[in-house]
Amino acid sequence: MKKIGVLTSGGDAPGMNAAIRAVVRKAIYHDVEVYGVKYGYQGLMEGNIEKMDLGSVGDIIQRGGTILATARSDEFKTDDGQHQAIEQMKKLGIEGLVVIGGDGSFRGAQKLSAKGFPCIGVPGTIDNDIPGTDFTIGFDTSLNTVLEAIDKVRDTATSHERTYIIETMGRDAGDLALWAGLAGGAESIIIPETTEEFSDICNRLERGRERGKKHSIIVLAEGVGNGFEYGERIKEETNLETRVTVLGYIQRGGTPTAQDRVLASRLGARAVELLLDGKANRMVGIKNNDLVDHEIDTILSEKHFINKEMYNLSKELSI
Repeated sequence: MKKIGVLTSGGDAPGMNAAIRAVVRKAIYHDVEVYGVKYGYQGLMEGNIEKMDLGSVGDIIQRGGTILATARSDEFKTDDGQHQAIEQMKKLGIEGLVVIGGDGSFRGAQKLSAKGFPCIGVPGTIDNDIPGTDFTIGFDTSLNTVLEAIDKVRDTATSHERTYIIETMGRDAGDLALWAGLAGGAESIIIPETTEEFSDICNRLERGRERGKKHSIIVLAEGVGNGFEYGERIKEETNLETRVTVLGYIQRGGTPTAQDRVLASRLGARAVELLLDGKANRMVGIKNNDLVDHEIDTILSEKHFINKEMYNLSKELSI
């Protein structure tokens, strides 16, 4: 294999640039040409592809977002769109593709691999919701962004003696809310993977008030419900003054942490190694700090689970 491509797809995540850098430099180290695809699968179909060199990825390891940009594409989901993408790569002699993104991005890689074009997936999403890996690129940075917000909100919650709801990203996965809630000492953590009676949340707040607690922090994953609606219900049930902070897209931005930079570098380099070894339709990941890889078919058929022990601990510590 003498030429490979790399693209980022779906939602951006801090550390994607570090992964791109690793792919480019690892490939060049092995005398392989690298082509960057702009705007994900949409750009792949349109032939928005440019050759990259060492200078192309200079001074990007510390930058958030993705220098290749990202976009979603319904057209690529069709057979015609996938064949068009493959033809664009064949024109340039590209023989393999590294796809950095989440499960939607991996479905695209799966389709291309099934059509005989080798693809390797690198998990990049702040939700940390990809099976087969302990962590995804961007999760640690986003986690620290949420934690910083919790710490700052706690200062004002203490000053005004209020209950604050912090709404995080996590439509289908609660890792971000769970880890941030545990690290931030939240009284309640509300995530999609668990069911907790609303009365239990209110009772916990009431117990805190009875022992003289002046403020409380609740972390809510967006997939469970609307933070403002929760705030209104809590105020009605407990008569506690409640405020809501929706963190939104600031969770996706910012300088990647050291952990995300190292993880992205290791995973990006390993993806190139797999392509050079003739592998296809696989995803790289990390388990117990060791690099692993799995069939993308297997990853897409499995379900991500939260760490129940962590969730139970968060409840024990918030008594």
